[in-house]
Amino acid sequence: MKIGLIKERKNPPDRRVVFLPQKAAEVQSQFKGLQFVVEPSDIRIFSDEAYAKAGLDVSEDLSACDVLLGVKEVPIEALIPNKSYFFFSHTIKKQPYNRDLLKAVLDKNIELYDHEVITGINGNRLIGFGRYAGLVGAYNGFRALGLRDELFDLPKVENLPDLDALKQELDNIKIPNLKICLSGLGKVARGAKEILDYLQIKEVGVEEYLHLTFDEAVYTVIDVLDYNKRKDGQQGKISEFFLDPTPYESNFMRFAKVTDYFIAGHFYGDNAPYLFTREDAKKPDFKIDLIADISCDIDGPVASTIRPSTIAEPFYGYNAKTESEVDFDAEGAITVMAVDNLPCELPKDASEGFGEMFAEHVIPAFFNGDLDGILDRARMTKHGKLTSRYTYLKDFVDEKE
Repeated sequence: MKIGLIKERKNPPDRRVVFLPQKAAEVQSQFKGLQFVVEPSDIRIFSDEAYAKAGLDVSEDLSACDVLLGVKEVPIEALIPNKSYFFFSHTIKKQPYNRDLLKAVLDKNIELYDHEVITGINGNRLIGFGRYAGLVGAYNGFRALGLRDELFDLPKVENLPDLDALKQELDNIKIPNLKICLSGLGKVARGAKEILDYLQIKEVGVEEYLHLTFDEAVYTVIDVLDYNKRKDGQQGKISEFFLDPTPYESNFMRFAKVTDYFIAGHFYGDNAPYLFTREDAKKPDFKIDLIADISCDIDGPVASTIRPSTIAEPFYGYNAKTESEVDFDAEGAITVMAVDNLPCELPKDASEGFGEMFAEHVIPAFFNGDLDGILDRARMTKHGKLTSRYTYLKDFVDEKE
């Protein structure tokens, strides 16, 4: 079996890769008959020479590969017909900007596996870059705080070699007396929590956070039933909320009244209530003035996120009164960090973590007859058609522009 590691061709350039040189060599030696072919790349975080030194074949010719592994969407013109591909296609939510990509995948008889739907039997995602989004997002929020309030000057993550260097920079700063609210319990939120814990910021319970004052920086972690409540006053249930959130309304304002820095690390599901609206942000008791929106749903549950920001320009301000963008350090504005490709800033560490998960969960499935159904659940297309799990996308694919 031959697996190709393809060059990332999407702009802006993404330096991540599915496997580090050492990991690819390790996996290749672990499974008899497996061979990696590495497509040359001038942007990848690891050089072609590093892969060659690890004993891997570096070649422009991927025609003999059975499976092609990438990170971001592959441009339509670069897709090789009749191959199996793994990448983040960003189509499972019917994203209109990638409709033509999915059409091309079907037209070219490509078997597409989307990293986002590589899941266990329980439906939980097995691989992803969420932890690194959380790490970088929380760091970037503190960087914005330091620049805005002239407290300290943290460097950009993209200019640091790795996660260890990022943490060394945090050793040099002092966090003022803040109340920090972190939403979510998944990989993204856990990544953000790593930063808060590394800074030795004290974690407190929800009730303490809401009702007590502190003489030091503190944070609390909130889950869906902390910031949502049933409209009829009945006790809510998490299982019920995820099945149908329509009987619920937001209860986030009680946090907005006491929070300085909000880190949005939650997953936002269809039909769930917005955390706070533009009208909420206008209220005189809305206290939040710094938001790291790692989830980055535009014009959605976090009203101040009116557009994604970029690694080059990661911050902007939101004027709640005028509902418009201003400078990130403008007086009275909510400072917003809403970069939507945060793991790209830590390409080495993010690639390492991703490769470990891919090697553990996906590679064995090629050699054990897909014993746990991992490939079956992630396979979106086959023989030029959507697989049964993804037939809900048929209307989306057939939709005329």
